[in-house]
Amino acid sequence: MRPSSRTILSVLTLRQSAFWQRSWKRRLSRIMIYFAIAYVAILVVLLLLEDQFLYGPRHVELGKPPPGVEVENIELISRRGDHIHAWWSKAKTWRPEQGAVLLCHGNGGNLSHRGRVLMHWIKEIGVAVLIFDYPGYGRSSGVPSEDGCYAAGEAAYDWLCETAGVPAKRIILYGGSLGAGIATELASHRPHRALVLVASFTSFPDMAQTRFPWLPGRWLVRNRFDNIDKIANCHGPVFIAHSPQDGLIPFSQGERLFEAAPEPKRFLSMPNYHHNDLPTVDFYPALRLFLDECEEKGRV
Repeated sequence: MRPSSRTILSVLTLRQSAFWQRSWKRRLSRIMIYFAIAYVAILVVLLLLEDQFLYGPRHVELGKPPPGVEVENIELISRRGDHIHAWWSKAKTWRPEQGAVLLCHGNGGNLSHRGRVLMHWIKEIGVAVLIFDYPGYGRSSGVPSEDGCYAAGEAAYDWLCETAGVPAKRIILYGGSLGAGIATELASHRPHRALVLVASFTSFPDMAQTRFPWLPGRWLVRNRFDNIDKIANCHGPVFIAHSPQDGLIPFSQGERLFEAAPEPKRFLSMPNYHHNDLPTVDFYPALRLFLDECEEKGRV
């Protein structure tokens, strides 16, 4: 018997349905493969560019100190052999026992872009200021790396003690953004007057996960800067300032650092402060009050 036209139509319909089903599965498989390749490619590129994301602009031209600020150019040599450029600024009547702040700046630009803060420290806190560049920044030689930044900080700290004659217990360690990693590392094993962190992060893996939540960056980045693990070993007053409006480093990371820090400590919320701003007008009075209270209690 010849098959009926209805039977033939049914067979053709089934075959066509099976064809489209196989075709759809193949297309979906291809899309998933392409997506996986793109995902891995993006991950590899980001990992290769990790240092560029972390350390930002480096060899940029030095600016001049702002009017009224006198600086002395200092050259240090770190334990890694890098030549580290620094600015030393102080009042004319300054004495070593008044102390100094070792200023560890953020990841962009160089020390000359922070020239305006020098006068605030000198006038409002009454200390001298040593600000230095990391390897590969400004006039500093070398290539930036986590250990290279630590080594630069150690060289600057040693210069303050050995050359400038500042007592170790009169050194304020200041870290802004990336600089928090260097300041916290120093504070975890060097004597100091206080650790001051502004717009700081818990760790670089935490930041990598925050910036790229759809990638497993937390487990793959090479740089660590584990501030939250180290801060518990910082035996001295801790002053942390952060802003709910910080668009780069979450306010919650500053809060977590504060919770992990030992006493005595104080947290200053700076509303309307954005990541690359100068500290707000209440920063220095609040810090001065905190330092005075700690000294009255014999904690510094």
